[in-house]
Amino acid sequence: MIVFTSLLPIFLVIATGWALRTGGIIREAHWEGLERIAYLVFFPAVIVKTLATADLRGAPIGPLALTMVCAILTMTALLLGGRAALARRRTVDGPAFTSLFQGSVRWNTYVGLALALTMLGPSGVSLMAISLAAMVPLLNTISVLVLSRHATNDPARRPGLRATLAALARNPFIWSCALGVLLNALGLPLPAWLVDYAGMLGGGAIGGGLLVVGAALDLRRLARLRPAAVLSTALKLVGMPLLVAAYAVLFGLSGQALLVAIIAGSVPTASAAYILARQMGGDAPLMADILTVQTLLAALTMPIMLTLLT
Repeated sequence: MIVFTSLLPIFLVIATGWALRTGGIIREAHWEGLERIAYLVFFPAVIVKTLATADLRGAPIGPLALTMVCAILTMTALLLGGRAALARRRTVDGPAFTSLFQGSVRWNTYVGLALALTMLGPSGVSLMAISLAAMVPLLNTISVLVLSRHATNDPARRPGLRATLAALARNPFIWSCALGVLLNALGLPLPAWLVDYAGMLGGGAIGGGLLVVGAALDLRRLARLRPAAVLSTALKLVGMPLLVAAYAVLFGLSGQALLVAIIAGSVPTASAAYILARQMGGDAPLMADILTVQTLLAALTMPIMLTLLT
């Protein structure tokens, strides 16, 4: 019940976003604007503030970071290793594989941060900051590389090294993580006005991001799910939490750190994956299917995973 009541407000905000869009209360163009400002401004601000001001003294930084990184790399290796077998199925071409990949490894940071704050308060946010620093740059880098390699079935149309590096440099999640980690490592006292400024910008990140997640849901897609969407959902909502739990045991995580790791591993995939799929030529409709089904099923799978694995 603790897990359920902690998740309930998060999914109510998501449901509110869905109701606002389907009811026509907020127009499509306005959702695109909210999505863009959350992606480029609100969320980079909350990442920088969270990482720069997190009190990491005594936190199991190494074990928690290693748990998340190893789980991601293991899932990445499994997917890339199975790429040839999936390619033999005509339903999983290159662009479809990129969406299956993103749906299996990426995580919805909005939901993760909101749940850590609801369940554990500031200490949970500080621990989630470690997961942010470990996962966000790695996941965005891997996702861009996979999209660069597989988003088109025509090798001549694949972006070169310069275009790939430019896409990485423009990714707001990567540079905001780097800036936040740098500020924390320097240990310099930040001016109160600067912290307040980042806090004001980042204050809209979780609520706005969850509303955008809800607005992207299309329940009609559930009637025609493709096999790749089903596979990606199983890998993300069941396979990834199990991988995280296995590595957590290996690296000796316990208590709040273990709970934060399982939260990060069990949340649905990132809504930013849809934006990246559209920008880099991936299978955006399939990505939308994956987002829809994972977000809905996570309301059932997350309480189960958090209860069984912590």
